[in-house]
Amino acid sequence: MSQVSILGQREQGQDVRTQNIMAVLALSNIVKTSLGPQGLDKMLVDDIGDVTITNDGATILKQLEVTHPAAKVLVELSQIQDREVGDGTTSVVILAAELLKRGNELIKNNIHATSVMAGYRLALKESIKFIQSSLSVKTDSLGREALINAAKTSMSSKLLNAESDFFAELVVNAMTNVKTVSHSGAAKYPVKAVHILKTHGGSAKDSQLVDGYAIEATRSAQGMPTSVSGAKVACVDFNLNKYRMAFGIQVLVHDPEALDKIRIGEMDVCKKRCQMIIDSGANVVLCSRGIDDFALKYFVEAGVIAIRRVAKNDLKRIANNTGAKVVVSLADIEGEETFEASNLGTCERVYEKRVGDWEYMFFEGMSQTRAQTVILRGANDFFLEEVERSMHDSLCVIKRVLESNSIVAGGGSVEVALSVYLDDFARTLGSREQLAIAEFSEAL
Repeated sequence: MSQVSILGQREQGQDVRTQNIMAVLALSNIVKTSLGPQGLDKMLVDDIGDVTITNDGATILKQLEVTHPAAKVLVELSQIQDREVGDGTTSVVILAAELLKRGNELIKNNIHATSVMAGYRLALKESIKFIQSSLSVKTDSLGREALINAAKTSMSSKLLNAESDFFAELVVNAMTNVKTVSHSGAAKYPVKAVHILKTHGGSAKDSQLVDGYAIEATRSAQGMPTSVSGAKVACVDFNLNKYRMAFGIQVLVHDPEALDKIRIGEMDVCKKRCQMIIDSGANVVLCSRGIDDFALKYFVEAGVIAIRRVAKNDLKRIANNTGAKVVVSLADIEGEETFEASNLGTCERVYEKRVGDWEYMFFEGMSQTRAQTVILRGANDFFLEEVERSMHDSLCVIKRVLESNSIVAGGGSVEVALSVYLDDFARTLGSREQLAIAEFSEAL
């Protein structure tokens, strides 16, 4: 990472354009040497001493402290690629740097920047046209094998290369299981519907795919059942603790016995709230805040699984998948407190299971949309984080293949084919753009 400090320094006597190109080439070389053809893992240490072990292009570039504006554009490019497509971050940066390098050569030879840009744009348009007409193949004619191979290709430069057969199968199963069909009839494969949990211990091949949603949480009391079939799920976003008077309220008490009545009244409020939720038919209660022992007693007696301190995004995801509503308050329009049965979601089974050192709650057979959970196993945090990054890239690749229903051959064959095609195309032009298109072809 220290190599990048050179990007911010200006050498006297050089014009800005040369510095920009030098900075970009320096970054491009760092990316190339960092990742190489097979992408060996790199250990990055930041200012605080946090260690990241990765060969994911976007992750490496995110860790670099780049001060040069032209180099920042390349770093930003890798982040956008990671956000929009998910995979191919390294390829994008290397190609962009190569195009800049060749564009600089053209400008040095007195070709105007406008001509270079026009040539590049024309080359891009022709490339896309050629890929769509001649290079892409419809996946439905190739079947499942194409998806497996696409996932394996994505993993070939990653840490998972040795176990790519196992993980490719896992990724394809996960993505095909989360298919949702919109009102317009288009099939969508949301990557977010595949939840990834990381657990220490075991080897990478002990990783498993669960048909449902899992959260890293446990029952709030040992007296609760470990498994519930035909679950009715209540999602609440308020405290189920013993009710306390709000601050600033003054109560004048003349009789000491009235104090006990106030205490009992506070307990009754909490008891009534818990009873409302139980009476609505709920047998699984997820709460994003606290549930104290006083409230837990009622849930244990009713044989309800109550889980406290569930992360907000987990609560929302489970509510969407089961058809439940996240209830923020029990108050209704009349000023009374009620809990409607229509707020409940349903799923076939909720159970607690121990994986490695942690307890997980599993939700299987959600009524609204399907969710998948991948439980990754590995030796330590660094390994698990890198496996998660590789998995995410593969999931994005499969999503793209399934949604676009088209695929191209791998191994650099598309780039070579385009290079040949653009070289021939450039010769058919008589304008200055042909030089830029020829350089675009060389860059590929």
